[in-house]
Amino acid sequence: MKKLLFFSGLAVIILVACNNGSDTSSTETTNNKMDSTAPTRSAGFHQTLNGKDVSLYVLKNKKNATAELTNYGARLVSLMVPDKNGKMVDVILGHDSLSGYAKPGESFFGTTIGRYGNRIAKAKFKLDGKEYKLDANNGPNSLHGGRGGFNTKVWDVVSQDPQSITFSYVSKDGEEGYPGNLTSKVKFTLTDENAIQIDYEATTDANTVVNLTNHSYFNLNGAGSGTINNHEVMINADNFSPVDATLIPTKMKEKVDGTPFDFRKPTTIAARVDDTSNVQIRYGKGYDHNFVLNGWDGKVNKVATVKGDQSGITMEVWTDQPGLQFYGGNFLTGSEIGKGGKVYGHRTGFCMEAQHFPDSPNQPSFPTTELKPGETYKQTTIYKFM
Repeated sequence: MKKLLFFSGLAVIILVACNNGSDTSSTETTNNKMDSTAPTRSAGFHQTLNGKDVSLYVLKNKKNATAELTNYGARLVSLMVPDKNGKMVDVILGHDSLSGYAKPGESFFGTTIGRYGNRIAKAKFKLDGKEYKLDANNGPNSLHGGRGGFNTKVWDVVSQDPQSITFSYVSKDGEEGYPGNLTSKVKFTLTDENAIQIDYEATTDANTVVNLTNHSYFNLNGAGSGTINNHEVMINADNFSPVDATLIPTKMKEKVDGTPFDFRKPTTIAARVDDTSNVQIRYGKGYDHNFVLNGWDGKVNKVATVKGDQSGITMEVWTDQPGLQFYGGNFLTGSEIGKGGKVYGHRTGFCMEAQHFPDSPNQPSFPTTELKPGETYKQTTIYKFM
């Protein structure tokens, strides 16, 4: 795997955190001394799950933007950034306590996805001539690592400083059907440019496949504020990956020209999301497709922008990955009750998941997701707000 570039020039922030195994009451006292705006929801995360301590961690920059994270699933819980009037808006869908994330069927809110982001056809693949069977948790296919994927794991906090926090998890050989002991790390950094930078790293002791990503649902008008259909989207991609009825790619790329998938110029999601004359829209019930990013060179480049119609907040997506899965929240049904009791209904959040392509282990023409002993998987994705 290529060694990829990291951004520099990150700014000083305040990290409010609870050490695993520490006393909850004393930690909250310390948090209040460090930052009088420490969130009240922290108590809902101070629990023990599967014998490991779960906590809530807070990053804050010089512009008063804040990011809340939990080591359950190494996930973003909230992200407060200023709108066009300077009002702080939480742009991440999520829950007020651990229980919301830990319930069966939870929608992967804010989590780190692994061992393999996206779908693998028929929940199996061959590597070095051997077939590996995975958890079929999405019809006939395996999705986001299976029912016991990285989103369900309590990660360790291995380092933290005034700028960032790093989580680590060791996925044992055979977990969810994948070969090799895989050690993964994910580092979140909040910069003074109001960006969340996510750096991933993984190593293995046996040949395996890996495709890590973040599954945050964004609503730039504010989590729980309603539809994202009027958000304006631009994606730097001349091609997308067409899929079958189970959302497995049928080939690597197809031109976006003349289709609802042409976002090369800023276009509202609503403009073509219900164009059911297009079979791909019918299959995805809207947008849930991989975009083949232009000019992929293994370096961090700006690949997409999204603008909130009410808040005026613009989000830029930067990544070193070849693909971007644009998902428009088509499968949100209103059954998820989120932060502040808000209902997360149909298309009230969108995902921009930077990654390698779906089903790559079964499609030799796709960029490889194989990782071997002695190699280091690295990935960087940045969400920047202005």
